[in-house]
Amino acid sequence: MRKRDTWKSRLGIIMAVSGSAVGLGNFLRFPVQAAQNGGGAFMIPYFISLLLLGIPLMWIEWTAGRFGGGFGHGTAPGIFHTMWEKNRFIKYFGVIGIFGPLVIFIYYNYIASWTLAYAVFSAVGKYGQAADQESMVSLLKGFQGIEKNEFFSNLQYAYLFFLVTFVINIFIIYKGISGGIEKLCKFAMPTLFIFGGIIAVRVLTLGAPDPTRPGWNVLNGLGFLWNPDFSALKDAKVWLAAAGQIFFTLSVGIGVILTYASYLKRTDDVALSGLTAASTNEFAEIIIGSSIVIPAAYIFFGPHQIQNIAAGGAFNLGFVTMPLVFQKIALSAFFGCLWFSLLFLAGITSSVSLAQPSIAFLEDEFRISKKRAVIIFGIVSFILCQPAIFFLKHGAVNELDFWGGTFCLVLFATVETILFGWVFGIEKAWEEIHHGADMKIPKIYKFIIRYITPLFLFSILGFWFYQQGIPTILMKGVDQIDKPYVLGIRLMLLGMFVVLAIMVKIAWRKRPQRKANK
Repeated sequence: MRKRDTWKSRLGIIMAVSGSAVGLGNFLRFPVQAAQNGGGAFMIPYFISLLLLGIPLMWIEWTAGRFGGGFGHGTAPGIFHTMWEKNRFIKYFGVIGIFGPLVIFIYYNYIASWTLAYAVFSAVGKYGQAADQESMVSLLKGFQGIEKNEFFSNLQYAYLFFLVTFVINIFIIYKGISGGIEKLCKFAMPTLFIFGGIIAVRVLTLGAPDPTRPGWNVLNGLGFLWNPDFSALKDAKVWLAAAGQIFFTLSVGIGVILTYASYLKRTDDVALSGLTAASTNEFAEIIIGSSIVIPAAYIFFGPHQIQNIAAGGAFNLGFVTMPLVFQKIALSAFFGCLWFSLLFLAGITSSVSLAQPSIAFLEDEFRISKKRAVIIFGIVSFILCQPAIFFLKHGAVNELDFWGGTFCLVLFATVETILFGWVFGIEKAWEEIHHGADMKIPKIYKFIIRYITPLFLFSILGFWFYQQGIPTILMKGVDQIDKPYVLGIRLMLLGMFVVLAIMVKIAWRKRPQRKANK
């Protein structure tokens, strides 16, 4: 059997999984979701979702990935097949675990490139020309190519930074698991936390800038985010938002952790390592993520405008509000550059992880060399990235995010949970989790993994499909001018899924039966 790549150290795999999880959502999406959904009350369903959904799924994916890796499989089709060999269709459900990350990669890579651009803009004072919220929005739209204005007349700068970011991704992926991703994450994660800590300390030590408005201070800014509105708990949308945030923040239900864990040795721990990676992510999100954006915006814009800022979404918060905040403090260029560098590091550690399932699929199932697999992936993904860039204003990114970053996550998590707890069998699964483990997982999690997590997922899937799925499928709220573009994206996605399914079929016809590495 061809020797597969491996992680050099436990720290490396923990940093890599944490890097996959710690992304733009920790610093942009989380504070917005919390502010919009009851403030501190949001954290109640958030922690419930973490305990009953996020951590069980984390252990499921670490364990299933290591198990499948023992048979030479690094992606969901092969891993699912090893867990239910008698079912010849289960491998096609695993296609979602390659399709989802690929879909997210083709738009996430572009968004990550914006953070690199704005880090440069901060250093050279480019966005200093925009002195208020309206002009800062105009600068962002001009950069994205949504409109032509005095800041940007075309997409050349955005496309240049996209190319730089894309090349960085491909270079890291080409260097492999240990030589590329592990080295990146060992550098990027500590650096990211240092940058975040510096910015958080600066924000938390800011005084009230306007002496006539002493209430506009850090404590009240934190209170806006953390003081609970318990009436919000009656709204199902708050619970769905909390569960959705757990999916995003831990990178569960995507297929990336399955691939990363497949490079573990049979005796490597998954119980404590999985919990450590999840805890690292939660620290980044809850401690650092909540200490920067909302308090800083509250201090300078007050309690009334902060509602509109939070409602404006993560992009406005990160690329409009924060640059305005940094303009109002000393060393604005330094802190602005630090902020966007932090976001870029968070983005790049996530985007390289999204590419790995496709690379592993080509390597493991078609016996293609790492070099050829990366070249194939680079060419194909580069072509697929173009609609996100050129059709952004027509809803391309929203459409890709819905199918790749929402629908696939929930569906894939549901499939793998049923497969792990019921088909593979909870007793066998429990034994597999604890093989080589450095900690004993509380027995209550046997019950949670088998019953509570699947029930939770089915509830999310049902409510989400009713509230968001049906309207989105029927293109409710989509402008008439944008519908042809949305339809085009859907046809592209359908074509991608069909091609991947055909590739799985071809791979299984050619492949010999494999025995597990002991």
